[in-house]
Amino acid sequence: MFTGIVEELGEVVSIESLDGAARITVRGPRVTADARPGDSIAVSGTCLTVTGLSGADFTADVMAETLNRTGLGGLAPGSPVNLERSLRVGDRLGGHMVQGHVDGVGTVVSRVTGERWDVVRITVPPGLARYLVEKGSIAVDGGGPGGPWFEVSLIPATLAATTLGRVRPGSGVNLEADVIGKYVERMLHGEPAAVRS
Repeated sequence: MFTGIVEELGEVVSIESLDGAARITVRGPRVTADARPGDSIAVSGTCLTVTGLSGADFTADVMAETLNRTGLGGLAPGSPVNLERSLRVGDRLGGHMVQGHVDGVGTVVSRVTGERWDVVRITVPPGLARYLVEKGSIAVDGGGPGGPWFEVSLIPATLAATTLGRVRPGSGVNLEADVIGKYVERMLHGEPAAVRS
């Protein structure tokens, strides 16, 4: 479980292709300071398991399903990534509940730069718009143009400390809808088509 509050702007060190999967190495001194193999670290909103550590770098295996459903497949050495360690019992929940299970990749379609903040418009992939509510939560790296969209205002701290300060129109961003909405939908309407037994 995560809060969606980015702790550190990290950098991809390397990506090794492994027959439909990949092994990614990321530099993040803050998130690796107390990390151990088996820990979870969210990389641009995607929960990955630490499989190796070397100084300020950690390595994680990324399966084909994750590469296909997130923007991680488009990363390259030098790519900036948002990093967050998983919550521990007793930690403050300063953001909202985020699982690190990306629902889809949205597209930045516009960016308006203001004096103190930027407003970014992001389209939502089909099937994800039903989970958006005004003033609700969605994790953005955290559909194409013309589809459902939402806007987010980015404060100076977010612009400076996350990849959202750098995204441009046409960029893909990982999106995760609020898990409570997904559970409520399932209880009201039964099992969604995406769930397999």
